[in-house]
Amino acid sequence: MALVPYEEGRALQGLRRPTATYRFAGRTVRIRQDWERRGVAAVVWDAAVVLSAYLEMGGIDLRDRSVIELGAGTGLLGIVATLLGARVTITDREPALEFLESNVWANLPSELHARAVVKELTWGKDLGSFPPGAFDFILGADIIYLEETFAELLRTLEHLCSEQTVILLSCRIRYERDNNFLKMLKGRFSVSEVHYDYSKDVHIYKAQRHSHNDDF
Repeated sequence: MALVPYEEGRALQGLRRPTATYRFAGRTVRIRQDWERRGVAAVVWDAAVVLSAYLEMGGIDLRDRSVIELGAGTGLLGIVATLLGARVTITDREPALEFLESNVWANLPSELHARAVVKELTWGKDLGSFPPGAFDFILGADIIYLEETFAELLRTLEHLCSEQTVILLSCRIRYERDNNFLKMLKGRFSVSEVHYDYSKDVHIYKAQRHSHNDDF
């Protein structure tokens, strides 16, 4: 389990609530949390909320677009993308899937169940189960905090990306290693910061292959 920085540890009193409630895409989304038993992957972090709100602002049209979320955790971001009209593959490691699925199916109306798939993905290891370059958007919220995963995450992004794929990563820059990942990302993709939430200190970065078209 990753260590939680002191200042965020103080904020965990809110994250320890069994349910976090949000309003996205005209619907109430209730996300079950389980910090005590499952740790950091089973709480909603600010990066997921900020990226969900950014998607809802409407600058990106997700209707009928193919989307994959990496390191989904509680599933909030993938749920919101589905509610906004995307066809979403919501992924995480195998130990997280049961908890993830429970949140996804509890928050999507039955008519949208066919538009969301919960699937196992361990970065760099399960890539044969995912067609290369098959996604319009790749989403990730607070997924760059473990340095030992950086190389495999980059390998996964390269596999999933076509020339047109847009990667959107939201994060809080906590340590120098987070900046190091961004430098690694810039070595393989064109990267720009597209949004910063001052109140939550969360950045959103857009990345595409170097020979990309800038339009969403």
